[in-house]
Amino acid sequence: MTPERTAKLIQTLNRRQPDLTLITDQVHKPRNIAALIRTCDAIGISRIHTVSPKEGYEFTGTTRGSDRWVASENHNSIGEAVGAAKAQGMKIYAAHFSDRAIDYRDVDFTVPCALLMGAEKDGVSDAGAALADEHILIPMMGMVGSLNVSTAAGIILVEAQNQRLQAGLYEQSRLDPQEYSDTLFEWSFPELADFCHKKGLDYPPLDELLALQDAPAWYQAVREGLAAKRQW
Repeated sequence: MTPERTAKLIQTLNRRQPDLTLITDQVHKPRNIAALIRTCDAIGISRIHTVSPKEGYEFTGTTRGSDRWVASENHNSIGEAVGAAKAQGMKIYAAHFSDRAIDYRDVDFTVPCALLMGAEKDGVSDAGAALADEHILIPMMGMVGSLNVSTAAGIILVEAQNQRLQAGLYEQSRLDPQEYSDTLFEWSFPELADFCHKKGLDYPPLDELLALQDAPAWYQAVREGLAAKRQW
């Protein structure tokens, strides 16, 4: 791990926004999911929620390359996904055309909130729209009535980023300390993290350069069954 790489990982974690997330309502094309995750990483979103597509669509998930930096939690229903966000005190902003929809720039993205996006063809489901606190839209000036889901999400999330930058929400780490240290380890040692999960082991401590503090002693403890346990 080079000093530059170490600094980049720490800087990225320090900017993560734990109270901002994305919910995808049956978005089924893997390339759209991958693009959404890429955008979330750029904005500083650490976790997204996905809803399984309706019957008849194949959902293959995303590749390790696109989702290594953003955790993804899949749900069986939009109610379950929205409930998970609301349990964290988040408002739900659905990108949805309706009589009560307002310009996306007129909502407050500095409060805990989730952006709800639907599939390109069908949009946000009726159930998702009913659960949303606000319906938002991007004003369209051309002949087409809507944008690609990943493009639309990018436009809205950049507005969220701008509002949060002005509010100073990127200026200091906002992640829970345990989540911070776990994520830093997983980013630094993804294969070792997988090993710990499979064996029910706690992560070994890292030094300031993100190297194992005493790798030989930890591996010896693992062989002897004395390494600290953890339920994942």
